[in-house]
Amino acid sequence: MTVVGPFGLSVRDQALEADVQAGLAAVEEGLLEATKSDVPFITEAAQHLVRAGGKRFRPLLAMLAAQFGDPHTPGVVPSAVVVELTHLATLYHDDVMDEADVRRGVSSANARWGNSVAVLTGDFLFARASHILADLGPEAVRIQAEAFERLVTGQILETAGPRDGRDPIEHYLDVIAGKTGSLIAVAGRFGAMMSGADESIVNILTQYGERLGTAFQLADDVLDIASDSHESGKTPGTDLREGIPTLPVLHLRALADGEHGTDRDRELRDLLAGDLTDDARHAEALAGLRAHPALEQARRDTVRYAEEARATLAPLPECMAKAALEGLCDSVVHRAG
Repeated sequence: MTVVGPFGLSVRDQALEADVQAGLAAVEEGLLEATKSDVPFITEAAQHLVRAGGKRFRPLLAMLAAQFGDPHTPGVVPSAVVVELTHLATLYHDDVMDEADVRRGVSSANARWGNSVAVLTGDFLFARASHILADLGPEAVRIQAEAFERLVTGQILETAGPRDGRDPIEHYLDVIAGKTGSLIAVAGRFGAMMSGADESIVNILTQYGERLGTAFQLADDVLDIASDSHESGKTPGTDLREGIPTLPVLHLRALADGEHGTDRDRELRDLLAGDLTDDARHAEALAGLRAHPALEQARRDTVRYAEEARATLAPLPECMAKAALEGLCDSVVHRAG
């Protein structure tokens, strides 16, 4: 058994592994090329997160989706570069909004150069992604524009919060579908579409990416609470400290506010609503959530979305690429385990 990519996906076919690895290597070269500028400082800032690494989950999905057509079609690698550049650009902006100090184990761009440079670097990456996209045709431009609109809408909805009477958990899942699911769906769609796969297969892999993207983010929510060494390079409990209400916190609130809520539930809810910048209070809150059933409920939700993603693959022909995509579902569940 061999492994493809930093996400730890197991693949049992050497030809598929070699093909995907070659594609990912080409994407890496494309990212470095796309982030070069005649201004050395811009190159340094734009390549800051590229060189910090990352799971390259979206390019991996694009490479696997391309296996259902001709994976060597010229548009496959550039489309994967576009998706990853877009993702990286959002990270620069997210870190400014969240006032984050660390990203992928290195200083965030805003911590190193200030908010203005971080925002403008994100914009630079969007511009470079658009430049590549223009060569892929008007349909690709439309798909990317629609996904980016959903991504920004999700971010705005998160900032605004749920409207009166809306279930906060349903609202949050809509936010995640926009912020994370939309771009991962495009990765699957571009990979299949650029390879010349049948339209029915393109649609399946788009739906798969959307569901898997939601599961992927929910797994991150669980990891932020449960993991001692966060895979994203962030310190455990970062979202908690910053007051970001992720799924485990929302489940706790629902339990505490419900008719069956216990004193323990309400005490932990009130602790989470307070100032968690204090290390002692933060540690107490983190320990409380780790021991609370709300965390297990968030794990179950993660598994549910991963299984929905797997179910969408059923109509695809049996092949090693399909098995690898099913393996991605297992990997996401394992991360939240």
